[in-house]
Amino acid sequence: MTPRKTTRRRAAAEAVADTASTGVHALASLIAARIEEDVVLGRRHPRERLIEQDLCAHFGTHRGDVRLALFELEKRGIVQRIPNRGAIVRDLTPAEVQEIYDVRAEVEVMAIRILPLPVAGADLDRLAELQRRHSDAVDAGDLLAVFHGNLHFHRALFSLCANACLIETIDQLAQKVRVIRSSANADAAVLDRARRDHAKMIEALRRFQREDLIALTRRHLQPAPQAYARAYRLRFGEAA
Repeated sequence: MTPRKTTRRRAAAEAVADTASTGVHALASLIAARIEEDVVLGRRHPRERLIEQDLCAHFGTHRGDVRLALFELEKRGIVQRIPNRGAIVRDLTPAEVQEIYDVRAEVEVMAIRILPLPVAGADLDRLAELQRRHSDAVDAGDLLAVFHGNLHFHRALFSLCANACLIETIDQLAQKVRVIRSSANADAAVLDRARRDHAKMIEALRRFQREDLIALTRRHLQPAPQAYARAYRLRFGEAA
């Protein structure tokens, strides 16, 4: 099995594991994961209609499972329901995205400020392994594995703060802007910068350089909303 196929299989398993914990019916959970992947990879775009009949045919199932999947995606902020129109891929303006990222920066920095130093060697090794997987996915051009690799790296990093409420808030805010990930993932320079940032974050932890890690955390959040704003204006020709 090639490294690219291996990373894809791992990413698919992680996607199913992420959704399985929500309590949604198994098939609906899988459908939700696949639609979310399509959004993250840019196969489905903001304002695109999600027609239940078409989804039923695509996934070979009935409306019940599709509706459960769409309800789950609505809770995650991926889908928006509009009266008399049905479900569409959620449309966030660049201004709305920037507001979310401004809040993300503050809560993520809060996690870094309270993170106990030094970090255990096993935790550093775990972060290094996740960073390696993410970097390998970037090299392979496997954008689904890139997405999941980035997600799991940051979850592992912020879990070190050991504040359950803060960890949950960080995860919820990250969830709100998954609809914009395709813009950043389409930019090779942004992906390369992200993986280099990850390596620098690990090094800052090893050296107990909290202020450097805080600066990295703020900087790391900047490219994604900028890439989304550019893509949004090209697609819709609208001001932020």
